[in-house]
Amino acid sequence: MPQHEGARLFRETWIAGVRAHFPGEPKSGYVTPWEETPDWERQAAGAVYEQVAQFVELSDGHASRLSREQKGRFVATCWTAQMFKHFGDPKPGYVADWPELPSWQRETDADIFEAIEKFLG
Repeated sequence: MPQHEGARLFRETWIAGVRAHFPGEPKSGYVTPWEETPDWERQAAGAVYEQVAQFVELSDGHASRLSREQKGRFVATCWTAQMFKHFGDPKPGYVADWPELPSWQRETDADIFEAIEKFLG
């Protein structure tokens, strides 16, 4: 899958996850459609898609044996690296470690890993 399509899969899964897991009404930026997503965010989504896809492929599919938490942590860590890449001094919430992330975000990150896994399956 070309990186831009992987980025779009990432973003669409993010939006679906936010809608499913966020308590109440999410911020508009959390559910901005692909067409309106800023370039830096599209690039970051594509990079994380590629990292997850490579991880799944290099494990010969055995990444499926990871727990849902481990899958989500992997996505969160990859995303954090992108925040450091795209922002000189990112907001603390952009680079929070797994235990500090809200549960809706942890669930959404795990959804992203599993969506990529399913796509590659």
